[in-house]
Amino acid sequence: MNDHLTRDEDFDLYALGALEGFEKQVLESHVAFCLGCAQKLADARERIAILGLAAPPANAPAAVKEHLLQQIRVAREGGAATPTEMKPQSARRAALSPWTVILLPIVAVLAIASFLLWKANRRLDSQLAALRASVQQEQHQHARDMAGLVAAQDTITVQLVPQPVISQGAARVMYNAKMGMLIYEGQIPPAPAAKSYQLWLVPASGKPISCGVFSPVAGQPDHWVTKLPIGIQPKTFVVTLEPSGGMPQPTGPKVLVGAPS
Repeated sequence: MNDHLTRDEDFDLYALGALEGFEKQVLESHVAFCLGCAQKLADARERIAILGLAAPPANAPAAVKEHLLQQIRVAREGGAATPTEMKPQSARRAALSPWTVILLPIVAVLAIASFLLWKANRRLDSQLAALRASVQQEQHQHARDMAGLVAAQDTITVQLVPQPVISQGAARVMYNAKMGMLIYEGQIPPAPAAKSYQLWLVPASGKPISCGVFSPVAGQPDHWVTKLPIGIQPKTFVVTLEPSGGMPQPTGPKVLVGAPS
């Protein structure tokens, strides 16, 4: 029990008509004065309604129908006992009609399914909240990193000059070796079919390092950030035209080239 004298599963059981006796009276008395629990009961009724629409129709066995028809025939012929002739125990057994025997398991299954669905929704809500918090934290950290890169005195800006492979375009990179971060900004024509552009940092010694693969959209500028190994001193920055998805090392023609001044 909680401070509201109700259990969470009681709302679903009440909506299913499976809550009886003292517990039913307690819930009915409580929701009459508690707006929060009244809302929980309304939510439970909505869930049960949805489950009822989603459940496949259940057909009673043919024997049940025949049994009911037989009872009707006997009653018409005067062979059935009147209610005053029935013993209390017999009357209670008669109350448990074949339809009750069929519906009780269905009600129990729906109650369990509703409770499990409620628990799954609670767990999903918790996971979504944690994911939103993680995404927001990453976005804030990304914004701080970019602001730090732009403000740092040792960040270099390199203009990338278009080569004859493309007719027009302009781009630049901002790079900080100590932070291991690079920002690319530019606008160049879309790559040909089955091709992508790839940015490379060519170090003073060693092989070129891929800084990212991108596919521009006509009329839209590109702006993205990438992480690189810390401490790499660049000789030049080059954009090449590569097969779609990029390559481990440059293979295509140079599209943009720029060197630190």
